Amino acid sequence: MSDDPILPPTPSPASDRTTARTAAVIPAAGRGVRLGPGAPKALRALGGTPMLIHAIRAMAASRAVSLVVVVAPPEGAAEVRSLLDAYALPDRTDFVVVPGGETRQESVKLGLDALPPGFDIVLVHDAARPLVPVDTVDAVVAAVREGAPAVVPALPLADTVKQVEPAAVPGEPEPVVATPDRSLLRAVQTPQGFDRATLVHAHETVTDDVTDDASMVEQLGRTVVTVPGHEEAFKVTRPLDLVLAEAVLARRRLNDGF
Repeated sequence: MSDDPILPPTPSPASDRTTARTAAVIPAAGRGVRLGPGAPKALRALGGTPMLIHAIRAMAASRAVSLVVVVAPPEGAAEVRSLLDAYALPDRTDFVVVPGGETRQESVKLGLDALPPGFDIVLVHDAARPLVPVDTVDAVVAAVREGAPAVVPALPLADTVKQVEPAAVPGEPEPVVATPDRSLLRAVQTPQGFDRATLVHAHETVTDDVTDDASMVEQLGRTVVTVPGHEEAFKVTRPLDLVLAEAVLARRRLNDGF
């Protein structure tokens, strides 16, 4: 038996990615308890249409994306398949539904496992970001094609940020310990784009609980770059976010016939 170390796969060079096929994985297995009681967050209605359908259409709006893998709640894959059948989706894009896991990381890994060969660029997109513009999706794909192993759309922070010592009891006052320079900070959105080999290796290697896939790639020591995000790619997490999303969608329909 060889004692040679097992090295991570070498990401495909930028020259091989210029025409690489792109797939999007949408983890949609979460309950979204902060939105209040009701259906799972991804199935909440936005303008009369489930947020998940909006998110799928946002990915399929990019001509670079030819496959969308939806990771459904573990017991809800059949329901999500029926949902996709009930709504008009682009014919040029293929759609696959797979059951998810108990955590977001598990669900993304299951989505990656469902990808067929031939897709060398992978986007991971939150179902709770239903209104991301196609220009943002295209910018992420373009940056991966140009050679970046991982790409995230990001926005500068408008608010001053404070680092605090967390209170032992929620709601109690928290001492401020530092004020980071906000010019060095960014609020990260999705879709996040990856060289497929890099993302697969990250999910096979990193076991820490992380909040996004780019953090896993960072732990591998690989470079993650940002491209400009968009204010309409916000995450619908709380009831007020849903009100804002309804307003954005109404404005789009009025201005663009969306």
